[in-house]
Amino acid sequence: MGNGFSSSSSSPAALCLLLSAFRYKFVSSLLPSGYRLLQGSGLDRPLLVKFMQRTYREMEPRGDYAHLAQTVEQYFSRETPLWWVERSDTKTVPDLLPRLLDKTSPPIACLWLGTAIDQIRGDRHTHIFLLYVAPEHRRQGIGSALMHHAETWAKRKGRSTDWASGISIQSSCPQPL
Repeated sequence: MGNGFSSSSSSPAALCLLLSAFRYKFVSSLLPSGYRLLQGSGLDRPLLVKFMQRTYREMEPRGDYAHLAQTVEQYFSRETPLWWVERSDTKTVPDLLPRLLDKTSPPIACLWLGTAIDQIRGDRHTHIFLLYVAPEHRRQGIGSALMHHAETWAKRKGRSTDWASGISIQSSCPQPL
């Protein structure tokens, strides 16, 4: 086939990995050149806590944020997806496949989503637990691309988004995010 996978010898896991790579390539195309999006996993809990602490320390440097580990432990699950943005010099699928298995580039941004349920109507609403872009990577459109990804994910799940009700955007982070 020319992609390194033959249809007769491909396992379901290999095909799933290939499809994931194409999805990541599409999503990464929304990011500025040189960046890519990877989906997080349960193994990323310590890194998620670290990114949450960075976020709050930027707003209030003297705060004690030890409780954030408990927040992550309580709310991070398969129902609350996490994505990381990392530097990338290439966006081709063959180069991306090994990096999906071994994340060697440290993340520079993240997006963690959650779901709230309207207790009267039962409607599900997507909300943002965390959207963070490292200061040296801001003003390049990474935050805007992550917001677009959040909206796309919510629509695909049939959930509404009401970003204005739950987001506090720092004044030091002008458009584009």
